[in-house]
Amino acid sequence: MPRFGPVRRDDLIRHLRQLGFTGPWSGGKHAFMERGSLTIRIPNPHQGDIGKELLARILRHAGISVIDWERL
Repeated sequence: MPRFGPVRRDDLIRHLRQLGFTGPWSGGKHAFMERGSLTIRIPNPHQGDIGKELLARILRHAGISVIDWERL
């Protein structure tokens, strides 16, 4: 179960795939993932983890609750 907090980009992608998203695909400045008609942007690789605030924004945009995230 992933806890709600800083997460590595690879782990974020793996968990989003478990929730039915496909990708990531490159496009413009950021990669993106899709589930049906919903498209979410994925941060580019960088040295540190994806912070709690950015993770919260990504999950909110994807319609995923913190409870669902931690239930994976």
